[in-house]
Amino acid sequence: MTVHLTASETLTAALARMLAADLAPGDTVLLDGPVGAGKTHFARAFIRARQGDQAEDVPSPTFTLVQTYDDPMGTQIWHADLYRLTDPSELDELGLDEAMANAICLIEWPDRLAAFPPGARIIALTPDADPDLRRIAMDFPGADRLAARAAFVTQAGWAEARVRPLAGDASARRYFRLTGDGGGAVLMDDPSGAVGPFGTMTGWLRDRGFGAPQILAQDQAQGLLLLQDLGDDLVARVLADQPALAPLIHDRITDLLVDLHRQPLPDFVAPLDGAAMGDLVGLFTDYYPGAPDLGHLIADLHDRLCTDLPPRISLRDFHAENLIWRGEVPLGLLDYQDAVAAHPAYDLVSCLQDARRDVDPQTEQAQIARYLAATGAAADPFRAAYALIGAQRALRILGVFVRLAVRDGKPRYLDFIPRVWGHLQRNLHHPALAPLRAALADVPEPDAALDAALRERITARCRP
Repeated sequence: MTVHLTASETLTAALARMLAADLAPGDTVLLDGPVGAGKTHFARAFIRARQGDQAEDVPSPTFTLVQTYDDPMGTQIWHADLYRLTDPSELDELGLDEAMANAICLIEWPDRLAAFPPGARIIALTPDADPDLRRIAMDFPGADRLAARAAFVTQAGWAEARVRPLAGDASARRYFRLTGDGGGAVLMDDPSGAVGPFGTMTGWLRDRGFGAPQILAQDQAQGLLLLQDLGDDLVARVLADQPALAPLIHDRITDLLVDLHRQPLPDFVAPLDGAAMGDLVGLFTDYYPGAPDLGHLIADLHDRLCTDLPPRISLRDFHAENLIWRGEVPLGLLDYQDAVAAHPAYDLVSCLQDARRDVDPQTEQAQIARYLAATGAAADPFRAAYALIGAQRALRILGVFVRLAVRDGKPRYLDFIPRVWGHLQRNLHHPALAPLRAALADVPEPDAALDAALRERITARCRP
């Protein structure tokens, strides 16, 4: 679907900066339109955004036909103006065909090409009746979200900020870091409709002194938020770089949960009860080879083992890649829009049985003991609930990772499966989980043969 908008010079440049955060070597942008429509203005903003602090002057390549630039990530950018090209065969002399395979290419006057390269992003700029505006049409997947993000940051006063992508999660949410003269912020793009719950949960957390980011601007209808930048010190990164801090950091995480669970349960979160826990295990049944239907069993075990304590707030995606270390300042919190009311062990399990990193079993046991000492919860029932929640989470995550790998073509998630399987087996050793252990007896472990079979399924899906 072609996206149409009327843009000022400022919005046009913001579009270019937003697009610059999306592209990688091998991507081509075709800038179509008459003389004076703003093609070079767009290309200049794009190139300078890629270069950041190393930004160069970006003249029009009308007479040289091609100008090349390098960005700090080592990407070469080709800016071509084909207006003076008289024969498409001259492209061979320019080396543009080869560049389109290895560089980011911005091509003005693309009608001079013999054919448009496959997958090129087409952006057409034409004058508007108002000389201060131009009309822009964009024809490529994701153009609607690109336009929405650019318009949002422009309205919020961040149009001139440099935009860089941040690592996301397994959802459709995307994150970008904005940097400008006034400092930094994080742009959250979530077309799923979770912006409202994120905002509600943010207010609840901040009102109680927890380290959720301040919301600087929002457009709930478009699924866009501009957030305070809590920094780069993800707990996962700090633990990897400074392992000596692990005892302090893990104590701080557990103490945060203790404080969180002392708060009255808000009335706006949905319950994660036995039925819901059973439903979520359906992902394991649907995607993991040889998996049985475990929904009713999980629900029954939850109703038997998780009644020792009343439900408390659970941030749910509570792990080391969603926590920011800020020294003495409260831990920064990310990705809590899916918060629920669950057994208090849920977030403790989420952090200590992390699918993406190893946690020393002694650390896990020490933090469970720390939580029990701080809350006065009875140890045996709590540990039984902890084991069930750990098993349920592991089963769901195994299903999610196989789905992401096989259905969505993301094989890197297969690398995490052995660790999650190990979590599952440890949890199943608890005597209270004997029925679940028996139900899983014939499910194949993720050995080399299963891994190869899953990777072959990925390859088969990618074949023409």
